[in-house]
Amino acid sequence: MDVISYLTTVNFGAGAATSLPQIMSELGLSRPLIVSDPGIVAAGLLDRPEFGALSGLPRFLDVPANPTESAVFAGLDAYRGAGCDGVIAIGGGSPIDLAKGIALLATHDGPLEQYAAILGGIARITPNVAPLIAIPTTAGTGSEVGRAALITLDDGRKLGFISGHLIPKRAICDPLLTLGLPAGLTAATALDALSHCIETYLSPRFNPPAEAIARDGFERIWKALPVAVREPTNVAARSDLMMGALEGGMTFQKGLGAVHSLSHALGGLKDLKLHHGLLNAILMPEVIRWNREVPEAAEKLNTLERLAGITEGTLAEELERLNQSLGTSARLSELGVSREIIGWICERALADHSHATNPRPLSATDYAQIIEAVY
Repeated sequence: MDVISYLTTVNFGAGAATSLPQIMSELGLSRPLIVSDPGIVAAGLLDRPEFGALSGLPRFLDVPANPTESAVFAGLDAYRGAGCDGVIAIGGGSPIDLAKGIALLATHDGPLEQYAAILGGIARITPNVAPLIAIPTTAGTGSEVGRAALITLDDGRKLGFISGHLIPKRAICDPLLTLGLPAGLTAATALDALSHCIETYLSPRFNPPAEAIARDGFERIWKALPVAVREPTNVAARSDLMMGALEGGMTFQKGLGAVHSLSHALGGLKDLKLHHGLLNAILMPEVIRWNREVPEAAEKLNTLERLAGITEGTLAEELERLNQSLGTSARLSELGVSREIIGWICERALADHSHATNPRPLSATDYAQIIEAVY
């Protein structure tokens, strides 16, 4: 196990989950709320010996696929009702983001929306956020080291809550927890992480350290993903995917782009419950084509192509081939997205916090054309 201190402290490596009791002790947690979901329970992950210290602790498992405001308040009721002193999130990005919302409102008065970044909420979040330990069981969102939580409000807006104080106090990244992940979920979550690395690298903000991390994360994921899908118990490949996801989360501060502006909007559709990673996989090739028109972005895309070993064709073309091979190439129409709401999606994308850092400024008309290309 390696211990990495960057933004927060991360225990990383096969078997790192055994460090949980020590970390709970270091943070002074005696009665944390366990936030997870039914899929994690069904997979038996919470019953693993590594999590023996969690026996008898209160649990909140009603976590939707895309975290919602109502679920945050339900979790907050569980936190307060059980007299909790912190939160431990175990699962993918949804439990971790929801746990961030619970940890925030455990120490900050509502309503929740006043803390949304796009509504001026960054300055309202104080250091008093309840202690949070994040244990990812997928290699995807990077939320275990990210300062953002994506939560869909009751009115349908999917907003970003962003603050350095929302970064979990500790993260435990154990690739052994991902060995049982099905091929489809392995692919979708890893492509989510890949999109983080690509978009943060292309973001026009000046942050060379973040770009270096994004390049390393991109290369790890690109090489490891086919191996992990083909050989699901390959610990080395699973480790590289988890490190790539971690690095994608570390680069978030540089900003994302149009892929996430659109996937955040689409992910807010209550009736469809679309997987965030799958949406990013579908949108990435077309958004990359649009961004290639910007010379600085084109130069960076050339760099990524060299890292990926692409000697013929483009990254967009290779991503489409990768999607085909992994089963992540669905059209939006096939996912049930109605053409009638394209205008609404474009409005939401323009209002999203990721819109401002796309390398190519986009209009509502541009967003509509991107959607049509993958519809």
